[in-house]
Amino acid sequence: MVQAALPEEASRAAEFIRRADIVVGIPSYNNARTIGHVVRATYAGLAKYFPQLTAVVINSDGGSKDGTQEQVLSARVEDSHMMLLSTPLVAAHRLSFPYHGVPGKGSAFRLIFQMAERLGAKACAVVDSDLRSITPEWIDLLIRPILFAGYDFTAPYYHRHKYDGTITNSIVYPLTRALYGLRIRQPIGGEFGVSGRLVSRYLQRDDWETDVARFGIDIWMTTIAVAEGFRVCQSFLGAKLHDAKDPSSDLTAMLQQVVGSVFVLMQEYEEVWKGRRGSAPAELFGFRFDVGLEPVQVNVERMKQAFRRGCYDLEEVWRMAMEEATFSAVRELATRPEEHGKRFHLDDELWARVVYDFAASYKRNPLLRTQIMRSFTPLYLARVASFVLETETMVASEVEERIEALCEVFEGLKPYLEERWSGRGPAPSTTSLEV
Repeated sequence: MVQAALPEEASRAAEFIRRADIVVGIPSYNNARTIGHVVRATYAGLAKYFPQLTAVVINSDGGSKDGTQEQVLSARVEDSHMMLLSTPLVAAHRLSFPYHGVPGKGSAFRLIFQMAERLGAKACAVVDSDLRSITPEWIDLLIRPILFAGYDFTAPYYHRHKYDGTITNSIVYPLTRALYGLRIRQPIGGEFGVSGRLVSRYLQRDDWETDVARFGIDIWMTTIAVAEGFRVCQSFLGAKLHDAKDPSSDLTAMLQQVVGSVFVLMQEYEEVWKGRRGSAPAELFGFRFDVGLEPVQVNVERMKQAFRRGCYDLEEVWRMAMEEATFSAVRELATRPEEHGKRFHLDDELWARVVYDFAASYKRNPLLRTQIMRSFTPLYLARVASFVLETETMVASEVEERIEALCEVFEGLKPYLEERWSGRGPAPSTTSLEV
């Protein structure tokens, strides 16, 4: 494919800098409140841990109106040099550019990767701009496995509040683990380290103008790295404190694009995941420790109401997307009164079957994909509501055990997915659905 040209401003900067060993990218959109801290931590990490290497920090901005770019260029490390173990030999360049293309995080990543390739970087890291918990050590933990241990991809591993990251915990982690056989705990975490050769592979792809360029970029990066045999590891970063959202708030667009990206990639890498059983842990760098976490407020009643309303409004789509027994169990849950002492509960096996049914339906019905993904949101909310009710008195370690149990159910039902994926079993008619 013909790669998109660098914006003129970025091209001029690359000509001036000429080369860099490390590129750190910070995608942003209206993050003036937090991005200064992210830049300072990044700058300090590069100076402390990689003083002998040349580095560039690139803010790839989506047209912020709140002074985000000004915060990037004016951020200072203040007196933190006094705490560094070694004096930086080469100061890191700091750049801020607006990205071009489809609005979204993926287009921001593309600009960062293009600059990394143009500068011949050996390693590239990307960190979110809304982080409040980033420290200089994060830069070391993301980049060192790439530079000195021969890895191509460093995924983040951090502690999050039990109700933060519900799309990851309920869908993306169990599904990608079952598919590709590697336990990447945060496959859409937002922070990554990438080798130069994997950066080049990403830039060779021709799907930068799709939904990948919005919310799907993180799982796209992780899946390509795992499915194509690049060396993948994780680094423990501590707590992730950022602008978390109530799972009951409107995450519809993000859910559709993230899960839709997983389903699209399942088709591309079908020969990789079919027949694969079980999973293995990915190597983990860094020192694991317990941390305090900020609470995440959850409106369970709103989620249950959305699910019940969805069962009424979306019955036709759900019948088409789900196998008959799965749909019957879902409908029974939606219509059953909550008797005293019997709480709302969507069990692990039913949830795994729902996800697998939707993956197969997404593949079989390309003209109905938008409807299919929109109709998935109330089911996701039902699972989250069930999870919240089940774990409200559990501590973090117990919650992690529950997520591990869910992953094992996904792995155990892999033959069911393959059967549905191959078109065996009932596939209701779609003739009455409007496209």
